[in-house]
Amino acid sequence: MLEVESYRQLADRLVGASVTKGWSDAYAAKKLVSPSTWARAVRGLTLTGTSRRGKLMMLETDGVTLGIRFGMTGVLLIDSDAGIDGLFYGPHSYRSDWIRAGLELSDGRRLLLHDPRRLARVEIDPDLSALGPDALSLTRAQFDEMISITRGEGPAIKARLLDQSAVAGVGNLLGDEILYRAGIDPRTPTGHLRTDQRAALFKAFTQTMTTLTRRGGSHLGDHMPGRFPGGLCPRDGGAMRSAVIGGRTTYWCSVHQK
Repeated sequence: MLEVESYRQLADRLVGASVTKGWSDAYAAKKLVSPSTWARAVRGLTLTGTSRRGKLMMLETDGVTLGIRFGMTGVLLIDSDAGIDGLFYGPHSYRSDWIRAGLELSDGRRLLLHDPRRLARVEIDPDLSALGPDALSLTRAQFDEMISITRGEGPAIKARLLDQSAVAGVGNLLGDEILYRAGIDPRTPTGHLRTDQRAALFKAFTQTMTTLTRRGGSHLGDHMPGRFPGGLCPRDGGAMRSAVIGGRTTYWCSVHQK
């Protein structure tokens, strides 16, 4: 999500320009009827602003809203400028055959969606109803609602953080960093969190968002030096454990995360 926010800020440079041409390959257009749907919809639009909800970036226009989802390795480019460098899961290189979609603008610039793994998508008037509140502006009331469990013990807290309908924008690395800072085992059922753990989790949540935004991305968290098989916790030297939680490979410290 922090990376997507950097893309949104990059796209702000285009506000006021008109679209003369758009294109998409079949991969990026998977949510559309066909790739030509994108080309027809974008031609002649004027970009009036940008917005974001979680990992979904939106280009506001004088007509339809254009949505872009980046997947794990998608990157936004304006000509040769990228919103962020050195993505943890990114390609670290440019190839023209990895351009999946784009817009040509009246001033000669081009907005490009670059993605080697073909997981990025373009959308027209994207539906936001399935997305929870945005992680960068999450209030304490919204946080309390997000971790509120009405029946049973609920999912593991790591899985809850990754649930985009509960809070939009927390990805795998952000989730691990939040729990690392809070000192909470990611396997803990959400409904079992104590009052002090909830307070620590909210504090870690807000601090992680602020700190990693300033650093430049979710791949720059404190736990990252120990994020490999056999790694040691950078805080206390404890063995880092790993398991698949919420469908994603998760790392945590065996000593301070309880």
